[in-house]
Amino acid sequence: PYSIQQDRVCQRFFALLVDGTTLDTHKTLSCIALGWKTSPFHVHLKNVKRAMSSAMTLGMQIDAVINELSNLSSTQQYAIIVIGVGLVATLLLGSADHPGLEMTTAPPKTAVSPSKPVKTDKNSQPEPRWYIFRMINYAMMVAFVASVADFVWNYAAYAVDSAVLLRFLIGWSACLIYFFGFFGVSFVHDVVPPVDEGLAPSPPQPEKIPSAKMVSSSRNQTVTIPKSMKKKAVEAPCPKDVPVCSDPSSFATSSKKAPPASNLTELSDDQIANLVLTGQMKDHELEKRLDCHRAVDVRRLVIREKLAKVGNDPSSLQELPSQPSLDYSRVHGANCEIVVGYVPLPVGMVGPLRINDMTVYVPMATTEGCLVASANRGCKAISVTGANAMVIRDGITRAPCIRMPSAMEAARLKLWCDEPTNFAAMKAAFETTTSFGKLKSCSPTVAGRNVYLRLVCFSGDAMGMNMVSKGSLAVIDLLRAEFPELKLIALSGNMCTDKKAAATNWLEGRGKSVVTECVIPKEVVNKTLKTTVEAMVETNINKNLIGSAMAGAIGGFNAHAANMVTAVFLATGQDPAQNVESSNCITLLEETEDGDLHMSCTMPSLEVGTVGGGTTLPAQAACLQAMGCKGGDRQNPGANAQRLALITATAVMAGELSLIAALAANTLVQAHMTHNRKK
Repeated sequence: PYSIQQDRVCQRFFALLVDGTTLDTHKTLSCIALGWKTSPFHVHLKNVKRAMSSAMTLGMQIDAVINELSNLSSTQQYAIIVIGVGLVATLLLGSADHPGLEMTTAPPKTAVSPSKPVKTDKNSQPEPRWYIFRMINYAMMVAFVASVADFVWNYAAYAVDSAVLLRFLIGWSACLIYFFGFFGVSFVHDVVPPVDEGLAPSPPQPEKIPSAKMVSSSRNQTVTIPKSMKKKAVEAPCPKDVPVCSDPSSFATSSKKAPPASNLTELSDDQIANLVLTGQMKDHELEKRLDCHRAVDVRRLVIREKLAKVGNDPSSLQELPSQPSLDYSRVHGANCEIVVGYVPLPVGMVGPLRINDMTVYVPMATTEGCLVASANRGCKAISVTGANAMVIRDGITRAPCIRMPSAMEAARLKLWCDEPTNFAAMKAAFETTTSFGKLKSCSPTVAGRNVYLRLVCFSGDAMGMNMVSKGSLAVIDLLRAEFPELKLIALSGNMCTDKKAAATNWLEGRGKSVVTECVIPKEVVNKTLKTTVEAMVETNINKNLIGSAMAGAIGGFNAHAANMVTAVFLATGQDPAQNVESSNCITLLEETEDGDLHMSCTMPSLEVGTVGGGTTLPAQAACLQAMGCKGGDRQNPGANAQRLALITATAVMAGELSLIAALAANTLVQAHMTHNRKK
């Protein structure tokens, strides 16, 4: 039934139409609207719409929400995204009531029973709910792939609808933001060093001790200035309580009165360490008087005090593990593949060793008994007057093998490379690939159609193999532009020469070329080395010089340089296989006019670095820090690597000195039977 108002409106409207009266548009629409709003059909449609809205499905409701969101301004949409991200982060990381919350890494995993929960520190930070993170990862990936597939499948319909395009762009942007955030978590996990739980903050780093007085050189970057050979040592006296292989006097039991073993168990680690530092107990007797694990803990306290005494960082060994542990995340993608575990190697500290008026302790990782003790005896003898060492050449090499169409073309390429202006172009191309690398020379060698281009590169504090390889490819590209027929056979043509015995390394050098020397007073030779100067000189000539020549040795005119080189390489994260060329050494002994012993070791191809490779692992980095040469030197690039080379070469000289003395006194076998046999 119509209402009276509806009837009047309709009668008036139709009366106007019948009379042919010209209607005003506004009045017409007002009449129609008033009639429609009051009509029963309109009321029925409102009821149906209300019923339909109450019966909407979940998908329809989501579409309605998206329609409402699309009507919002850009600022409002971004605010909703930020709030959503904050809520997700809160859900993932959990609540933290600790002020100044900092990100910490979980302690190393140990083998525990699955049924026994691992105890955690009550003050430690709450662990993130990683299982939620994993579920969200899967959901986001599925949503992203599904949305892309849906868009491609219905491209024709979606491409013309700006509202739909906006929804897809917002969704894809959110997915990409999440994906970048997810990869950022992995990046932070790899970059942020782990913090051992329960350890006190590291003390401030002491002022860095200069490795040696360095002078600039246009060809060799930096070299050291040698000191007087007769200068007496007045600082960092050598300890008298160290075991020395080949020294018969060290076979006897100490005459100093030590506390009974029963009393030691009642003392704290600090008290026992103080007994060692004051000479009341010998360092090498700790395992006999205590259990082996506690002996290592006490010895670390002793070494910490000794490092502080010579001016090195006493906390440098904090990252050198003494308990079974290894963070495999640091190994993956950097040091080893298909990892199943790790092999622990014992690390001994040799020293103090005085080089260029600096005093250091040298870490050596080895399983050869008596090696550390023997090198320690050599350090004791050398440090009476001190040693001098100098880097005389610094450059890593790479020699690509190039094939030309003919031998004449190969000769033309060699002559082209010898031109100074052409070398300048190669140098510029090489140095576009690196920030620290500098191409120093190029030596082409022709063999028929082949040209072996030996490039020498200064590599800063890195050992430099990757650096020189990248630069070599840039040089090859430059040569190919000049010689289109050029064919690269191999990036390494074996004239480098890497990890193989070769005369080119012995003559031309590779890495750091180091010479080190010392003068041992004849009294020290008699008292500490238990032999004579004449006997040592004769032994060295007949063994290291004549004997090696008869064997046809290349670079092997020494007693056992590879022993010290390998031990230092393993402790400091160097490439162990490069001990082949790094152990090239000639050891020379002479009697001075005063009857003292002059000794020198020349090592032309010592390949070391303090950045990259294994030097980034915590334990190896700790050993480098103990010698004051961890990482790169930003003020003087290359200084830390040269310092490591000087220390390694002088440690080789200490080992050579002790072994030659043992051979001259014929006490080598007796020493090994005493110190290198399990009781």
